[in-house]
Amino acid sequence: MGLEIKTIVVGQLEVNCYIVYDPENREAIVVDPGDEPDRILDSIAADKLKVKHIVCTHTHFDHVGAIPELKEKTSAQIVIHKEEAEIYEAARDMAALWGYDVDPLPPPDIFISEGDEIRTGSLRFKVIHTPGHSPGGICLFGNGIVITGDTLFAGSVGRTDFPGGDMNLLKESFKRLMSLPEDTVVLPGHGPQSTIGREKRENFFINEV
Repeated sequence: MGLEIKTIVVGQLEVNCYIVYDPENREAIVVDPGDEPDRILDSIAADKLKVKHIVCTHTHFDHVGAIPELKEKTSAQIVIHKEEAEIYEAARDMAALWGYDVDPLPPPDIFISEGDEIRTGSLRFKVIHTPGHSPGGICLFGNGIVITGDTLFAGSVGRTDFPGGDMNLLKESFKRLMSLPEDTVVLPGHGPQSTIGREKRENFFINEV
């Protein structure tokens, strides 16, 4: 695929933080750094990476908790969907309701929308807006993979009972993802990876849409 991917499972809610980079020039993006910034930064340093973007598939507290330290250490640009701004601002309060502590989050640097492209070295990822779990949820598609956050899991989908969740929107987002090539590797926000083809055959939600 011409890229390298490292997965670090972080925090008590076991979020998949992905470090995706171009092995030629070592430019990288970090996706969903939810917790344990020291582990993420140690991995970045070990591979001598230059982090250009910190991308949030959505901004629930368990996906953003390590952003303050990563931003401070790497100066990477924080990237979220424009419809996720309110939830990003409320992430600390949401964390407190769940009994977690999140440091104050620095403001986003870039607001992205459907069809935008995130570039990292020679890598290109198209932004697919996939609301349902969260209003500004996105997936990153390119280079043979799709990073799905909490929209799509192996065998399941994200919940819709948080503020801004919408089951009808989630169904539409799910259908869009199922239209991707079947050999596309699915990298979800929690749990094991899969493929689009496998999800079309085995995901329970396929019978709901």
